Amino acid sequence: MSVGTSRAPGASEPERPPAARPAGDLAGLGIDPDDLPDGLVVADEHGYVVCFNAAAERITAVPAAEALGQRLDKALPLEDLEGRRWWQLTDPYSGLAIRVGQPERNLLLPGGREVLASARYVRSEPTGPVRRVVVSLRDTEARRRTERSHAELIATVAHELRSPLTSVKGFTATLLAKWTRFTDDQKRLMLETVDADADRVTRLIAELLDISRIDSGRLELRRQPVDMGAAVGRHIQAYVAAGQPADRFLLRIEQPLPALWADPDKVDQVLSNLIENAVRHGEGTVTIDVTPARSPREGEDTGTSVIVSDEGTGIPEESMNRVFTRFWRGSKRGGTGLGLYIVKGIVEAHGGVITVGRAPGGGAEFRFTLPVAVPACLA
Repeated sequence: MSVGTSRAPGASEPERPPAARPAGDLAGLGIDPDDLPDGLVVADEHGYVVCFNAAAERITAVPAAEALGQRLDKALPLEDLEGRRWWQLTDPYSGLAIRVGQPERNLLLPGGREVLASARYVRSEPTGPVRRVVVSLRDTEARRRTERSHAELIATVAHELRSPLTSVKGFTATLLAKWTRFTDDQKRLMLETVDADADRVTRLIAELLDISRIDSGRLELRRQPVDMGAAVGRHIQAYVAAGQPADRFLLRIEQPLPALWADPDKVDQVLSNLIENAVRHGEGTVTIDVTPARSPREGEDTGTSVIVSDEGTGIPEESMNRVFTRFWRGSKRGGTGLGLYIVKGIVEAHGGVITVGRAPGGGAEFRFTLPVAVPACLA
């Protein structure tokens, strides 16, 4: 079935519209269809294409000059994944008068080019004849990238969970079956291993929840006054208490610092990740500079900047643009590769910015700046 209005036998073909005919009300609104990010194809009441924007050209590889004035089913010969012609199945002009369109789905163009297409049927009145068919087209590459990213995340999580859970299961099963055969010291060692692996699983689940909230824009911040210098000091003290030499760290604070309102737990998460990376992957002295800085947020003059640097080999120049992506681990394996992705999400949720570069001593240098974000009631 061809796309078009039903006609009595012997009726003449409706007159083809001029190729340069504007698309519906877009021209009246001062909107250029070529400025739209998605492909837009519009057919008139007779089924002839009256708009074929630049994005539609790019997605379909069909020139607009060739598509304009053609029948919709000829300009867009779409098929479903089973090889059935989509316009015959949907029949927008002669089908049910109560239909308002077609939901987005994967369809194929000649040559196997895959597109995401949806359609809207515009009627002058409910159940009236179709006056316009508006088709939206999107490239599938972005969706494929998202699906690949999700698949990689699932594979990474499955791998990271398998190791600690196998250890927990092995030690608990052994203890339950042979409790009396072990000394107290052996039992303590196995239970300490189970406890450490349980902590590892808990951290991984927390990372996954953070990623979910960051990706969906639902990361909640509970802003409170934060003393950035004191926060950094607590992390350094924790490393020294864990066995790191005190002279491994150099903390420099430039006073006075502006009053900073941020989520203290999230700030600790950022500091913990950056300092841990410097200690684990860097060499020499780990230097942390806390200074006042220009706010990255419009309408505010001041912010707080933290620079964490080391004296190791640094990050290769070609890897700089991938540091804050998921699963980046650099040259040394270990961890999930999600920490810096989460750090970037937390900093940006505060309205701040984070960058990576080369430190004066040759190692890696991470700098993040947060706006003071004073609540309106205190400003």
